[in-house]
Amino acid sequence: MSYEAAVEIVRRLAEAGHTAYLAGGCVRDRVLGLQPKDYDVATAAEPGVVLGMFRHARAVGEAFGVVLVPLRKAHIEVATFREEWGYSDGRRPDGVRFTDAARDAQRRDFTINGLFADPLDRPIPASDDAMTRELPGFGRVIDYVGGLADLDAKVLRAVGDPSERFGEDHLRMLRAVRFAARLNLAIDPTTQRAIRASARYLGEVSRERIGGEIGMMLARPTRAEAASLLTSLKLDGPALNEDRPAHLAHAPSRLAALPDDAPATLALAAWMLDRHAPEAGLAEAAAWDFRPALRRLRSALALSNADEQAVAASLAGLAALASWPDLPVHARKRALARPHADAALALAGTMTDTAAIGAAAADLRRQGVAPDPLVTGDDLIAMGHKPGPAFKRLLDAVYDAQLDGEVADREAALAHLRRLVGGAG
Repeated sequence: MSYEAAVEIVRRLAEAGHTAYLAGGCVRDRVLGLQPKDYDVATAAEPGVVLGMFRHARAVGEAFGVVLVPLRKAHIEVATFREEWGYSDGRRPDGVRFTDAARDAQRRDFTINGLFADPLDRPIPASDDAMTRELPGFGRVIDYVGGLADLDAKVLRAVGDPSERFGEDHLRMLRAVRFAARLNLAIDPTTQRAIRASARYLGEVSRERIGGEIGMMLARPTRAEAASLLTSLKLDGPALNEDRPAHLAHAPSRLAALPDDAPATLALAAWMLDRHAPEAGLAEAAAWDFRPALRRLRSALALSNADEQAVAASLAGLAALASWPDLPVHARKRALARPHADAALALAGTMTDTAAIGAAAADLRRQGVAPDPLVTGDDLIAMGHKPGPAFKRLLDAVYDAQLDGEVADREAALAHLRRLVGGAG
């Protein structure tokens, strides 16, 4: 739906006499044979013109010429071709001037992201010094910066002088890693050298932006490749706001062993082990006090409370799995009922063979690992006892018996509770 909407926007702009192309990542992905998540349009029409042409369009970055156009149940970003200069804050340009497609391509971060495509397949201006390629079913790809050749060669290269590109926005160094890992590209040596030389400036980027980039890397199956690149380019320390451990020559084996669909929080837990306990077995990892490292990461990556708790639960859950053979049934069920128990099991699987644990866990889940308790504090009160510290101990004991299958119904549970109360008295 978004492709059809973007093409219609290009057509309507063209019919009104304005150059307009599909732009950026959607073109890159289509050249690679991938399905883009969304489509963007770049045009010579200035924001006021775009706003006047499309009903319900709204400016979302008017100073940068960006308008959001709702069409066909999609929302398409339409940006006016522009040049930029300045970047005194290492993120945003100090000045913007509207221009043409050729100059717009020069401001972009990497050559593979500087491509345009004309789905209407019109001739480009004869004065334009551009490479073109027909892409069946998509139109003519227009390349002013060598992006097509770099995609063919599987190379990620900064547009122009890489030191200038990374000086304009330091976050581009992390974007280089994300694109290279995700798309299986080799980073051009000159671009690599510029990243290493500028890595220390990454600490000037907001922690929310850094956390967003790292989260996107860790959420993909190529997470281990991304982590290796971060280390080799010396970006890991500034990104994570921590010293570089001496043992980082180890490959990120925990990350590499995770399932492809592992969430970013589980991947972060695995990466913590790769960085701080790379040779630890399950028992050693379960005994590791991860809390100081996680506190640093929360600050470095601006983790939400929910994400921090998910990482902590994944690591804390290793303790039960390390002692699994010695645990009674009720303890196993309690472990499986905890939040993120499956994440802990997947994390344990990166260190040892957990097939037997997984089979046992599946069997216990079929039985039910968190049934409603058969007795409550109201039953103790009805027996004439006042609430106090012993309540939890007594109720936990009955619930453990319920989980172990020793009591199967409410009457049996009440009888067990009376015995415990009598023994406690």
